[in-house]
Amino acid sequence: MRILILGAGDVGFHVAEQLSRENHDVVVIEQDRERAQAVQESMDALVIEGNGASLTVLERAGVAKTDLLLAVTSHDEINLMACLSAAQYKVPKRIARVSKPDYYDHTGILPPERLGVDLMINPERECALETYQLLQSAAATDFAQFEGGLVQLVGVRIKADAPVAGKRLLEIGKLAQQANALVVAISRGGKTIIPQGSTRIEAGDHAFILGEPRHLPDILPLAGYDRFNLRHVVIAGGSPEAHFLATLLEEHKIKCTIIESDRRRATELAEDLRQSLVLHGDATDLELLESEGIGSADGFVAYTGSDETNLLACLLAKNLGTRKVVSLIDRYNYIPLVTRVGVDAAVSPRMSAVNAIMRYVRRGSVLAVAALRGTRAEGIEFDVSERFPYRGRPLAEVKFPTGSLIGAIIRGQQVIIPRGTDAIHLADRVIVFALPEAVHKLEEIFA
Repeated sequence: MRILILGAGDVGFHVAEQLSRENHDVVVIEQDRERAQAVQESMDALVIEGNGASLTVLERAGVAKTDLLLAVTSHDEINLMACLSAAQYKVPKRIARVSKPDYYDHTGILPPERLGVDLMINPERECALETYQLLQSAAATDFAQFEGGLVQLVGVRIKADAPVAGKRLLEIGKLAQQANALVVAISRGGKTIIPQGSTRIEAGDHAFILGEPRHLPDILPLAGYDRFNLRHVVIAGGSPEAHFLATLLEEHKIKCTIIESDRRRATELAEDLRQSLVLHGDATDLELLESEGIGSADGFVAYTGSDETNLLACLLAKNLGTRKVVSLIDRYNYIPLVTRVGVDAAVSPRMSAVNAIMRYVRRGSVLAVAALRGTRAEGIEFDVSERFPYRGRPLAEVKFPTGSLIGAIIRGQQVIIPRGTDAIHLADRVIVFALPEAVHKLEEIFA
């Protein structure tokens, strides 16, 4: 597939890198010379310097023969103009990154289709949705779902006193089987492991567990965590992400407190969010945190404009007793370090946008994709068609690519965490976890 990407910031760069690695024909348009050069040196992609809203530049990039346009610059207007132009060139699919409320709040009056857009991606909204999911469990450092939530993936850090620490997967197989769950990937010392039965779980491992939502609360205590009930969340910062998250919390009848340092913004939030308590103050002011009883909150989320402030606020809240703290991190390379310093989870609007785009972009029989943050692995959901060559054969007899693992089989509304005797049948949906080098081979098998 020929894919034209506008913008080589964090979102554009990571999407281009992923798609290039999967052997797509990738073209990147970027105005900034240094960014353009970084893309050229990092991946197999054609890079064109210029403004993505320019028809001349789009024609130079071969827009007329493009299958998919991804307009992901930091300027909404450029993204929308590029999609509108691409529609005139009959580009089949067009995605725009859009952050300003003026564009996505009035889609009833001016629908995206009129602007030539098939899908609008709002990084701040995607980030808030991911944060809300992470807050549902005290243990979760990462969260993704498949089949509309029928199957969920959570990342957890294995505690030293966890019942599973030091045990091989074969030894805990019965417990995992009872909970209908499976460890599908492990991050250890910067390395990603797609586990086998002989793989041993160690304290400090970042393990990714796949299972049904109703059973995951039963499996998480094995990692050393107690059960969790989300009743009160404190948000530091009045950013767009904070507004989205507070709205979600209000919809689910969860108490919400927002601490915002700018008086005018605090007033705006208080007027708009009638069920939330908005405080004017500094989220790193220990006296304020103590006086407001932040330590008794179930969750604390730092959404200020500074990574350093977010981390400090989270650590203060954690020290006061808040059970789950989540920090927004703009610098993607910081994310793997966050949980090592005491913060439970990190989110990034840009990477939330990347994940949303990748879920949409996948071709053929791919239904969904979830990147496992801090690892090289990802979860991919395939639809099983008549072209799948191993239908009806026990999994023990099938040799799947090295670095891949069948995590679950979905048959109707039934979730099967497979064993060697299970088989894949026509119309099943299969969730596979794999390293990048195995993804293309898997797509060939399932396509």
